[in-house]
This record gives sequence, C-alpha cells and structure tokens, in this order.
Amino acid sequence: MLDRAIFAETRSRLAAFPAVALVGPRQCGKTTLAKALRGQYFDIEQPQDRLRLDVEWDALTSGKELLILDEAHTWPELFPRLRGAIDQQRKRRGRFLLLGSIAPSLMEQVSESLAGRLSIVELTPLLWGELTNQKQRDRLWLCGGFPDGGVLAPKSFPRWQHDYLRLLTQRDLPAWGLPAKPQVTQRLTAMLAALHGQTWNGSDVGRSMGLSYHTVNDYLDYLVGAFLIRRLQPYSANIGKRLVKSPKIYWRDSGLLHAQLGVTNRTELLRHPRVGASWEGFVMEQILGALSSRGVEANPYFFRTSDRHELDLLLEVGAQLWAFEVKLTSSPSPADVRRLEKTAAMVDANRAILVSNVKQPSAGKQVISCNLPDLLAEIRRW
Repeated sequence: MLDRAIFAETRSRLAAFPAVALVGPRQCGKTTLAKALRGQYFDIEQPQDRLRLDVEWDALTSGKELLILDEAHTWPELFPRLRGAIDQQRKRRGRFLLLGSIAPSLMEQVSESLAGRLSIVELTPLLWGELTNQKQRDRLWLCGGFPDGGVLAPKSFPRWQHDYLRLLTQRDLPAWGLPAKPQVTQRLTAMLAALHGQTWNGSDVGRSMGLSYHTVNDYLDYLVGAFLIRRLQPYSANIGKRLVKSPKIYWRDSGLLHAQLGVTNRTELLRHPRVGASWEGFVMEQILGALSSRGVEANPYFFRTSDRHELDLLLEVGAQLWAFEVKLTSSPSPADVRRLEKTAAMVDANRAILVSNVKQPSAGKQVISCNLPDLLAEIRRW
C-alpha cells in the first residue's frame, strides 16, 4: 500500500473525536486506508454485513475495536443508533470511522444526527508527494490520481475514466438523489470539461441543454458533492474596482477531465487548447490536497477584476491570505512577476507565489517563483 499523506491526520482525528467521516470520490483509496487502521470492517452496501452489524450492535459498540462502516449513508437508520451509542459514552474517542463517496452536504443524516460528535476528513486521489517514483509522478497530470486510473498502470488510461464516469452517471448519482437521466448528466459533464477553468453561467448552460437555470445549478450541486467538480468562489474585497462575482468551475481530477476532452497521451495534452486551464486546475488540487493532508484549513477562492487583474487561487489560511498564479511555461517573464505582485497587493496578500515549471526557485521582495515540486516541499515545512 502506498503511504497516504492523510493517514496521520485521520489517526489524530480519531484520537480527538468519537467518530470520524473519511469522505472522497469513489475508488480513491478510502477502504484501503481504513483497513490499515485495523478495525472491524463492515460494507453497509452488503446485506450480510448490514445484518451482522444489526444483530451484534450492542456487543460491537461496547467493545474496544474501531468500527469501520463503509458507505454508511446507504443505511439512514444507522445514524440515530450511532448518535445513541456515542452519547452513552461521550468521552470515548476513536470508536467509529465512516466512509462515504458523497460530501456531507448531501448527507442529511450526518448534519442531523452527528453534529458535534464527528470530524470530517477528505481523502483525495493520489497526490504528487504520495507517489514513489518519477515515472508515476510524470504521469499524474495526464492520468489523474485514481490508483486504478493509469498513474500506477499506464494502460488503464483513458478507458478506466470513461467506465468510471459511466458508472457514476448510470448508478451512483441517481442513487444519491440526482433526478437527471444518465444521458443528460453525461451531456452536462462533457460541457463542464469544455468549461474547465471558466466562470460558471448557469443560464447559458441551461439554454444549451434545454433546461432551466435552477435545474442545471441543482445538477451541478450533485457533481460538486460527488467530488467530481470544484466550484471555486470569487473573493470579495473592497478595492474600488468591479469584481467578477460568478464562480469558476474545475474538474477535480485531471485524468477525468482529459478523458472527457478526448486526450489520450501527453503530446495530445500539450497541443490541446485547454492545456493551460488543465495545468492550472491540477496545480490547484495538488496545493489544496497537500494542505488538507496536514490538517490545514484553507478556504480557496479566485480573484478577478473587470479590467482583468486576476489571481488563479487565493487561500485564506488562518489570518493570512496567500495568492497564487499558475503558468505552464518554464520561463515566466518579469511582467508575470510584476503583474502578480500588483494584483496580490490589491488584496493585501501575505504571500504571493508564481508556480510554473522553472528549474530553480527564486524569491524577490514580494513574490516567490518556483515549480510545483518545490512548492509542495515548502508546504510540508509550513
């Protein structure tokens, strides 16, 4: 098993809370990580596991072993029982680990039954720092981070990604409550690939699909909740300029994006019109994943004025504000540095970082210029 960066943080949360929810997209490695914690594992989607948990509930919950409950949201009746078991011995920690493939925003049972009793940890697909050799790291941007999607076994890409999205649209998303027919969802995901890195206009998307603005926004909520799409909100600041107020849309896994775009190899990727936006989203997810795996709470935004001053990523980290600009080039120009410095000053950012493919990092008075591996190494020291 690959060492997952979030493993230590998950153990830390279990030591502090009665229950922890480990959430993330399907097939990202939640079950493998959970079993490494050496508890009793129950797959709630399997009738025999559900029956055993039901019959032996009192004995299991009074024991000392961690109970790992996979896809717990598929059994709503479980959550009141969890709340009762936790409240009977409120000071006990590390009793339950819940695994889920949808965000808590779609899990009413969590918000209603376990508020204040549970901590939430998100597992992403594989991150750059979790991979063990350079060939795997070189494939990560093209293939994405799903363990079975090609980053570890190159021949799987992009067939695995097409099958993965087909299964989600035909089975999982409808089971989680998405009312759209699979064909409609597949059309929407194809459109979202073309819109990757752009501002979201629900009215335009709705018109092109023959749906209302409210309907496509509701559908988007489910794709966000399934960890497929990141909806990056605009940053609000009182700077005397008109700001873009619509969110931007990104695919969270670059391999899924590339499969949707018809990209099959690195050469095709570098020639694709959306290559810059793809790199931007990939870098963003690596930064956010690295911070999350260390337990750092970072609220992500983007910033853009009507006269095109822009920051690809703004992070609120505690009382600090970090500004990032992402360039695919290996030789960013002095104008790129000056532009980032000026725009970061508009929002009083504490750090300004230009991420590109430069070989050597450099630091000026206000701006750090570095490549992604150097940035991720620096994050581990923050």
